[in-house]
Amino acid sequence: MDERKTYFVDVILPVPINNAFTYRVPFEMNGHIKVGVRVVVPFGRSKLQTGIIVRVHEEVPEGYQSKYVEAVLDDAPIITGKQFKLWNWISEYYMSPLGDVMNAALPSNFKLGSETKVLLHPEYEGNLDHLTDREYQVFEALEIQSELDLKEISEILGIKTIQPVIKSLIEKRVIITQEDLKQKYAPKTQLFVELAKDYQSDEQLKALIEVLGEDKRKKKQLDALLTYMQMGGFKQGISVPLLRSELVEKGASASSLNTLDKDGILCIKRMEISRLEDKGEADSEFKDLSQDQQKALDEIRASFVEKDVTLLHGVTGSGKTEIYVELIQEQLDRGKQVLFLLPEIALTTQLIQRLQRYFGDKIGVYHSRFNQNERVEIWNALLNNDTSKFQIVLGARSAVFLPFRSLGLIIVDEEHESSFKQYDPSPRYNGRDTAIVLRAFHDAKVLLGSATPAMETYFNAEEGKYGLVSLDKRFGDLMMPEIFTANIKKEKMQKTMQSDFSGFLVEHMKEALNNKEQIILFQNRRGYNPVWACEVCGWNPHCKNCDVSLTYHKNSNVLKCHYCSYFTPPVGACPKCQSNRLKMIGFGTEKIEDELSIILPGVRVQRLDLDTTRQKNSYETILRDFDERKIDILVGTQMVTKGLDFDNVSLVGILDADMMLNRPDFRAFERSYQLMSQVAGRAGRKTKRGTVVIQTYDPDHWIIQHVINHDFIGMYKNELIERKNYFYPPFYKMINLTLKHRDPNKLDMMAADLADRMKAVFGSRVLGPEFPVVKRIQNSYLKVIRLKVERDASNKKVKKLLQQKIDDFYSVAYNKSVRIVIDVDPL
Repeated sequence: MDERKTYFVDVILPVPINNAFTYRVPFEMNGHIKVGVRVVVPFGRSKLQTGIIVRVHEEVPEGYQSKYVEAVLDDAPIITGKQFKLWNWISEYYMSPLGDVMNAALPSNFKLGSETKVLLHPEYEGNLDHLTDREYQVFEALEIQSELDLKEISEILGIKTIQPVIKSLIEKRVIITQEDLKQKYAPKTQLFVELAKDYQSDEQLKALIEVLGEDKRKKKQLDALLTYMQMGGFKQGISVPLLRSELVEKGASASSLNTLDKDGILCIKRMEISRLEDKGEADSEFKDLSQDQQKALDEIRASFVEKDVTLLHGVTGSGKTEIYVELIQEQLDRGKQVLFLLPEIALTTQLIQRLQRYFGDKIGVYHSRFNQNERVEIWNALLNNDTSKFQIVLGARSAVFLPFRSLGLIIVDEEHESSFKQYDPSPRYNGRDTAIVLRAFHDAKVLLGSATPAMETYFNAEEGKYGLVSLDKRFGDLMMPEIFTANIKKEKMQKTMQSDFSGFLVEHMKEALNNKEQIILFQNRRGYNPVWACEVCGWNPHCKNCDVSLTYHKNSNVLKCHYCSYFTPPVGACPKCQSNRLKMIGFGTEKIEDELSIILPGVRVQRLDLDTTRQKNSYETILRDFDERKIDILVGTQMVTKGLDFDNVSLVGILDADMMLNRPDFRAFERSYQLMSQVAGRAGRKTKRGTVVIQTYDPDHWIIQHVINHDFIGMYKNELIERKNYFYPPFYKMINLTLKHRDPNKLDMMAADLADRMKAVFGSRVLGPEFPVVKRIQNSYLKVIRLKVERDASNKKVKKLLQQKIDDFYSVAYNKSVRIVIDVDPL
């Protein structure tokens, strides 16, 4: 660029605003300005923000004087043109500010703002030689004060633009941002052993071995040293760090290794292991496909010739993963990248391990539980088109934002899962649908896999929009599980219930345990009791911030709100009538775990729910223990319905089917079928037919009968008639507008105003405003307006008209205090 020309740049910032902001470029930065690079710019009165340039031009802004760009942070763009197209599509389709999309898409280490707080990296060892004077000043200040924000650092350094210094310190792993700490940053470290420098020559080592050999008391130390040598610890004059645990496994005494460390012969040190470190070479050959699997694979290939998106409808245990593996290898052979989307990355440990056995270090894993440095590492590898690693990316919905260069295939496993939908904060996008749009930018193919597809997906396949391939037999011709119902109403009358367990289920549990087999129990509610109630006056404890009753958690002995996390100690007497006759109603996973120890004493029980999996690796630990048969009964919420494949599970119990069926939601029956079918599919893998027991008051309910008969098509056809009659997806598209305000009277008036404005354009397609089931959350009252429009209506036109009505609504000063949350295609 011409050094003396006056350039301007349009910059998007990670703030909830749709517009780009125009800034002037200082002459000395003219040669560094490019679309896609990050710049530091002033925002507001005194704040600095990191934004991304989306346009470079010479048009002088009219009506105001633009501020100057403060600094350029990158030599090359950190996003691609295809990524920016996707951001724009998400912003337009989901009616979300572009700044929110940027915020969701970029790892937080790419977004340094005035509010960012930094801390010393917990693993930094204080090697100061490679720090500049300014970087050392920041390090020194952080040793005195535990955390600093960028404004404080700016004052310490005496310069205004300090983001480049912070960026450098992050790259050198001297500091971390506070957001890393919020994610419980815990670097994976292990103890390694290596030969001390004084003995790293053949002569010195030979002399050492002779000295140790002459002293009988040092025999174990000599054995430990020789074990280290035999395992390749010292090769051709180079010392190789070896895992201490592996040396001990090979027979080296732990105490001898410690003694050699004290004597300065070996060095034992804790070293950080990157979670993105090479997994080594693949060590498993591909399995031979069954006749049915091969047929399905051939049909998928044929479908991809004509269709860009194909649905693989394969029953649980049919071997979909092996088909995925074959398709992935085909893309790798073509030099293409593969994105493998999973509903919840924490729930798919087994799948990740299986794929790593096939593809080794070609796999990268990207999700929110990784700290920011690890996420940036994968981002940069893909951006630089590093074909040596990360050709396959496994990730949750956020992985669609990665900078792919040559994407050939996207696999969306368990495509029906609601976890693919982002609920809060904005953008409220669906990872599955976004992946289908992403494929168009790369001319890639999409394979959607599920045993219980979403209604919309199966409808699109039947209509010919997607290809459809069915795999209706389990691998190895194993029979589908046998499903029984336990009639709770009947058993309560006969007094055969044992607490919340039917006698029928208890008998089956005892039989499975006697056969040394494992059990999974599913209850989609955590905590101990969902409701406490006074038997005299009917009082029950409610959250002070939300209109919901508090759930009792026995382990922590608190009453807790599952919407805002408010908690309070349990009461001993009713505060309304002073009665101490307080009754616990209902049951959650915690109560099930507690009562199993009474009904089946000596049985090893473990819970798998949000409360037991808050730490980074807790889910993997529980699954590993269950796989190694250290757990007899696994009790869980919907976490147990997906991603699990255990050889020894013979029985699955669904403890409260009615709770799912009776939810006030048009998707309740679809979701109930999916959850029950998915959890039932965990029973009877490999060699034995499994058993499933569904506890219900209504065994003849049509959804339960379809689950018993493994009849997805029957459920789909019945539900499709209902959806058509009542104008629901897939025949209609929906947009929900939730209005929030602390004053319910003002909210009523504002909601009625907006609904009237919308009805003037959309007529009877507008429903509401109505209070939702929970009408107050975190002290804000809610009202919902629902817009239903025909499937063939123009998306752009509908959203343009809706946005106009929202803008008109906000143009009235009285309405500015209400917050509107827009949810396109709600689940």
